Amino acid sequence: MSQDAAPSIELTAENYLNRELSNLEFQWRVLALAEDETLPLLERMKFIAIVGGNLDEFFMVRVASYVQKIKVGMGGTRPDGYTPQQLMKLIRDEVTRLMSHQREVYRHLVKKLASEGIYFLKPEDLTSDERDAVRRYFESEVFPVLTPLAVDHARPFPFISNLSLNLGIYMERPNSDDPDDTLEFARLKIPVHDVLPRLVRLEHILQRYNHTNDSGYRFLWVEDIITDNLHQLFPGMKVLEAAPFRVLRNADIDYEHEQEEMDEDENQDVMSIIEQGVRERRFGTVVRVSMPVGTSERMMQRIVEGLEVRPDAAVYMIEGTLGTADLFGLMGIDRPDLKYPVFSPRIPEPIAIEPNIFAAIRQRDIILHHPYDSFTPVEDFFRQAARDPDVLAIKATLYRVGKNSPVVQALMEARDNDKQVTVLVELKARFDEENNLVWARAMENKGVHVIYGVEELPVKTHAKIALVVRREPDGVRRYLHLGTGNYNASTARLYTDLALLTCNPQLADDASRLFNRLTGYAPATTYKRLLIAPDGLIKPLLALIDNEIEAAKAGKDARLIFKMNQLEEDKMIQHLYAASQAGVQVDLIVRGLCCLRPGLPGISENIRVRSIIGRFLEHSRIFYYQNAPEDQQLYMGSADLMRRNLYNRVEVVFPIFEQRLKLRTLRVLATCLIDNQGAWEMRSDGKYHKVLPQPGTEAISAQSLFMQKSFGLDLLP
Repeated sequence: MSQDAAPSIELTAENYLNRELSNLEFQWRVLALAEDETLPLLERMKFIAIVGGNLDEFFMVRVASYVQKIKVGMGGTRPDGYTPQQLMKLIRDEVTRLMSHQREVYRHLVKKLASEGIYFLKPEDLTSDERDAVRRYFESEVFPVLTPLAVDHARPFPFISNLSLNLGIYMERPNSDDPDDTLEFARLKIPVHDVLPRLVRLEHILQRYNHTNDSGYRFLWVEDIITDNLHQLFPGMKVLEAAPFRVLRNADIDYEHEQEEMDEDENQDVMSIIEQGVRERRFGTVVRVSMPVGTSERMMQRIVEGLEVRPDAAVYMIEGTLGTADLFGLMGIDRPDLKYPVFSPRIPEPIAIEPNIFAAIRQRDIILHHPYDSFTPVEDFFRQAARDPDVLAIKATLYRVGKNSPVVQALMEARDNDKQVTVLVELKARFDEENNLVWARAMENKGVHVIYGVEELPVKTHAKIALVVRREPDGVRRYLHLGTGNYNASTARLYTDLALLTCNPQLADDASRLFNRLTGYAPATTYKRLLIAPDGLIKPLLALIDNEIEAAKAGKDARLIFKMNQLEEDKMIQHLYAASQAGVQVDLIVRGLCCLRPGLPGISENIRVRSIIGRFLEHSRIFYYQNAPEDQQLYMGSADLMRRNLYNRVEVVFPIFEQRLKLRTLRVLATCLIDNQGAWEMRSDGKYHKVLPQPGTEAISAQSLFMQKSFGLDLLP
């Protein structure tokens, strides 16, 4: 079968799930963890926050794209068959149902936390002394940073920025001569996070303003404190009503448009257009306005008119507090009994025995499985390279590095030590643009050669690869780190990822070619071992599926096991359907959205789709082909099987050669496939059911097993 020609299976609404609805189905699985009575209470509340944050991003990016399509009159083009208008209606119905259930779970957890001495209070719940202390806190620390904005014939409705929390306020002039001119409206932005804490701990207020040593955990939402003291902001007025509202806007920067503008202005560089895009993000189209249930009709209409949105399209009425992503703040509570037990990642034996990272790699290739294996060896890879007098050059790609980055610090130290350092910083990493700009400037100031992309701006560099060139007695040797996750020490403690440390000459030669491609002009570059998107990834992956199909047709046992975050690309799904029809057993471990339907008669009976949701975010990508040549049986890499990864990003997928490391990786897959604690399986209708132990069988949690042994059970899939 030719990889260029898709199999004969036509993708239709009967066999192709809509990616947005599949994404929302994933949010239900995350929310189920908040309902899991076996998990610690604060961890359950954290999953409430995760769903809130995920939905915010879903609206700012995915829903925003459909708002734009409707605005310009675009119709449906995907196999699921939905028009943008139809899909927006379905999204609204599903989000409403999801958010309603999220709030039910939240209220249940609030009661459970109260039984543990952690309370969410309203000002009216306080004693007079406590309320007086809160009033003094308001006067001293909140009042000075508030700016009420009146709205009248001379002052238009103010701009409401993205992700902002606000109060709409109605008041009247008590002594006005004209009774028809007594009602006034004002908007008050609540400057949370960088200025004010969203959750205010009462004990801290009492210690400062009542000089008491109260202990415990009692919290007030800052908007409730402000609402209780609004009279101080409007002396001479009578406040009639105050209602919070929260606004989300289109936050997806149009890089293709920015590229066109850069082409027209030769003096504008990449950094400046990214900065401009980040600034403009706050002015994007409004895609969601959240208000509490019980908000008056006049208040809702005033806000809707001011924001120029349709209530049936953009307004969501929420039961209770807005912006549940801020519940992440509760993880600062010092109650270890209400959190997961502390887990200390292990240092793999080769590195524990040989602290010189390069000597350890020379002895044998090393696979790391984060967060079960420590991220410290990765930091040491960069840190030792920076300080080793025999290291000549370091090259790396950086996508999301975090705010306090030991990796970036090591790269700057390497430049201080006169190493050649070249870094590709992806400035277009969504929602990390500003952080990456800061690091890029810091490295440039140190003399690091920083580049920002390859040839065309819209192609993001998502690859996770680092190359160290070292002078040794027998000549120059190159050392590689290849991974599925970012060079980010914070997320390495939370995301499951795999990485390879190697000095394999073939992989190192391909890595050198890739960096030359990224930094120079080499569009005809070819690679022997690495699979590189966008030029050379999807074709070899499809060819390996086709090889498995031919093996099945020849009567051999044939199997594919893929682990990834998302599955959406059309040709990949068509080839997987063809594999199933040929008798190939296909196991797909897909954490998030999946557009393929398993279990369809005549199409996908041999495909099983499962999703593992747990303490850690499943993030690794693994591709196993049973009948491939030995050096092509097993790959890992940075790419999901989505159009954006396969066609519009620079991605690196790398082979695992050594049988020892293959077996370890297959153990990871095997352990995931027998999980009956954190696993969900998809039915043919796109819905998921929780996998439970069969009567008389052992309960198995893949993530718990990995915490005991980095690669799981000693078995093969």
